[in-house]
Amino acid sequence: MPRNGVILLVEDNSDDEVLVLRTLHRYGVANRVEVVRDGAEALDFLFRRGSHAGRDESSDPQVVLLDLKLPKVSGHDILRQIRADENLRPLPVVILTSSDEDRDVAQSYANGANSYVRKPVDFAEFADAVRQLGLYWVLLNRVPNGVK
Repeated sequence: MPRNGVILLVEDNSDDEVLVLRTLHRYGVANRVEVVRDGAEALDFLFRRGSHAGRDESSDPQVVLLDLKLPKVSGHDILRQIRADENLRPLPVVILTSSDEDRDVAQSYANGANSYVRKPVDFAEFADAVRQLGLYWVLLNRVPNGVK
C-alpha cells in the first residue's frame, strides 16, 4: 500500500505542538498531521484501538514525531511497542524531545529510533529543526514497497 503522507505528532506540550504545526505549514509541508497528547492515546492511534478503533487505514502515519516525556506511557515504551509489532516495525520514528540526556539518546537508538532531535530552546532554531524534519522524513525519505 502506498504511503499517504500522514504525520503523527505525539506531543503533550501545546506550545510545541502549535510551533510544529505552524512551521510545517509555513515551509509547505502540506501533509495531514494527526496530534495525540499522551502515550496511551498514541498507542491507541497506532494500533487502532480505544477511541481510535474505527480509524481508517488511510490515516496510518508515514512518520511519527515522538516526544519522550509523556503522560501515561513514555515515548520509550511507545517506541518499543512499535518495533515489537511486525506491521509497525518499518514505520520511521523520530524522537523530538527536550531531553539531552545521554541515556535517553542511547536508549532511543537501542529501541529502534530512526533519529533523535533535541528540541532547541530558541524559537528560530526549533522552527528550523521542524522544517528540516518535515522536508527529510516526508518528502525525501523512502521506505521499501509495501510499507505504509
